[in-house]
Amino acid sequence: MAEQRVVIGVDSSTQSTKAVAVDIDTGAVVGQGRAAHTVSEGAGRESDPEQWWRAFGEAVAGTGWADRAAAVSIAGQQHGLVTLDAAGRPVRPALLWNDVRSAPQAAELRAAFGAAELARRTGSMPTAAFTAPKWAWLRANEPAAAEQVAAVRLPHDFLTERLTGEAVTDRGDVSGTGWWGPDGYDQDILARIGLDPVLLPQVLPPGARAGVVRPGLPLRQGTPVATGTGDNMAAALGLGLMPGQPVLSLGTSGTVYAVGRDRPADPSGTVAGFADALGGWLPLACTLNCTLAVDRFATLLGRDRDEVEDGGTVVVLPYLDGERTPDLPGASGLVHGLRHDTTPGQLLQAAYDGAAHALLTALDGVLRAGGEDPAGDEPLVLIGGGARGRAWQQTVLRLSGRAVQVPDAQELVALGAAAQAAALLTGEPADAVARRWRTAEGPVLEAVKKDDDALERIGDTLRRAGALQGAPAEGQ
Repeated sequence: MAEQRVVIGVDSSTQSTKAVAVDIDTGAVVGQGRAAHTVSEGAGRESDPEQWWRAFGEAVAGTGWADRAAAVSIAGQQHGLVTLDAAGRPVRPALLWNDVRSAPQAAELRAAFGAAELARRTGSMPTAAFTAPKWAWLRANEPAAAEQVAAVRLPHDFLTERLTGEAVTDRGDVSGTGWWGPDGYDQDILARIGLDPVLLPQVLPPGARAGVVRPGLPLRQGTPVATGTGDNMAAALGLGLMPGQPVLSLGTSGTVYAVGRDRPADPSGTVAGFADALGGWLPLACTLNCTLAVDRFATLLGRDRDEVEDGGTVVVLPYLDGERTPDLPGASGLVHGLRHDTTPGQLLQAAYDGAAHALLTALDGVLRAGGEDPAGDEPLVLIGGGARGRAWQQTVLRLSGRAVQVPDAQELVALGAAAQAAALLTGEPADAVARRWRTAEGPVLEAVKKDDDALERIGDTLRRAGALQGAPAEGQ
């Protein structure tokens, strides 16, 4: 009998690290591990990279395969700014994707180059979420810390380098920095924000090996390590996504994306023109406020997250951490149209609607940016922590007008990383590995009539709120 070959895929996310051990031949998950992270609750959103490393070790050990895995790969939260000294230690806590303090620096970068030029160079209009403005913020606000920096990394780069000793990254994750385009690192943008390219890792081609595990670490010495990628790119791999299949991910942040045939370049800033982890593109729209924001409303109302009620005309914009789509980094939550007869369940449903609205209204732009037909009838693939929630499912069905597919597989980001690891050994593309594992299979919920009245109500409130915030509202 042939020896079982197992790989480990890791998802280092905002709130925790998850690891899955997967049988290369069958796709069966044979072990899982998890360890929590903490995120600061102060002026910004920060996290100590050293705790990611500790959580990585705990999660990998929890799979039961750390000493036997044939290969490993790490996916991580996008955009985070990890700054290291000459010894490889963090100079300060990492600035996370949902830290919006760098909004002024993002605005300065847009003003310096112009929207069309930045979209041409990098595919995206950088917001406060992107890494480039975060570096500019660090130089402006903590110059002594910036002077100590000998290496700048993304979260998944940091962990991969700790494992292998190699300073490398991949095209998917680096495409979310705001300083990389198809021709490589953009020297003009780097000069503008004062970042020496010598501090940055090498961008490896898709499917390349990052290195092997060094001795004395949580995995067996010599184990091959794939390049890894950003969490959204890994989820696309984990689904074995084909061009034109739209995905809505409900997590701490909300994202809607699809693998595209064409390189995106949206000067409006709604669609980020990311690369995928293979040789293509992953146009994506992202919001900062998703499941955590809705859960906060449920807590304030003293209700279970699924205790929603139909009816009512109240509108909630749950921008509790500012917002990225629409670009309102200084925004706060807003409740509009509250009446005596508004019930707590209607108010909670309005929070769901507000969280889903921006993503679903960006869906056509995401598909169009990748060269796909927005009028296609592909089911909307629903993933992430909220995907199995009844209220989330019904909200997405009602506001999208599309059928919704909910994959049975869980931890799709970690599964995508596992597919990368398996591809090192089998020679297949990573997305082909996932399709062979049949990770996207799951029930399809039939489409219902789109609730245009709710969409119009939210859109009207958003336009007014955008004007009050002094920033362009959606659709302008």
